[in-house]
Amino acid sequence: MFQRGISTLGCAEFTLAQTLALAARHRLDAVELRALENTTDLPTLFAARHATPAKFAAALTATPVRVVAFDTSFKLIGSNASDREALLAFVPWAEAAGVRWLRVFDGGQTADRAELAEAVANVRWWQKLRRANGWKIDLMVETHDALTTTPAILRFVAAAADCGILWDAHHTWKKGGEDPVATWRAIASHVVHVHVKDSVDRPSARHPFTYVLPGDGEFPIAPLLTALRADFSGVVSLEWERLWHPYLPPLDDALTAAAARHWW
Repeated sequence: MFQRGISTLGCAEFTLAQTLALAARHRLDAVELRALENTTDLPTLFAARHATPAKFAAALTATPVRVVAFDTSFKLIGSNASDREALLAFVPWAEAAGVRWLRVFDGGQTADRAELAEAVANVRWWQKLRRANGWKIDLMVETHDALTTTPAILRFVAAAADCGILWDAHHTWKKGGEDPVATWRAIASHVVHVHVKDSVDRPSARHPFTYVLPGDGEFPIAPLLTALRADFSGVVSLEWERLWHPYLPPLDDALTAAAARHWW
């Protein structure tokens, strides 16, 4: 049975304590930290609020909710040396707190040979550093840009062995035009984390679709949940993108709606 979580994109103005309290109130298992106190520069925020990685880790011991990921802005395709440094700034905080994953984006557009070669080169760079330093934290790659179809995802994982996939089920459905259950069956063995959200086929400020409360949209969640319950033990996270889409109601409302409608 999978675990339930949230991304802090939905409550970016919250402190860490407020985020964990919200998750506990809704009886969630996990959170992934993308933004806190209106910043995505989490290492700088952690240093300001907690001083050291050890003190940050201590702040997490009083809650049953686990921080399972830091969601970085790093892209496997289209990054530079400065981006690598920004990614590595997360590592000491993650290692101290036992955070399992650093989310990175795929980046790119086409997943052609050149883009895949760049993505794999960045994965190899990371894996070499991870082995040399004995880090437990590892990368999970979100299906966000170039990797929004099953063939592209499978080409990537074939080239970059042992790299976990964060499957954004909405992206492969809406952008890739795929049936989520069919996608899941094809890529399940590579998936370590799942994002879900709901939308309707109506343009919004940033997309040709509009995100809506869970259960108000067209995403086929019921058959997907059946498939996930059968053989997935990772986190299925509601990625409520209120930071990027301020027309959305508060995350608390989304979680309440999801529970009332048995959506997730």
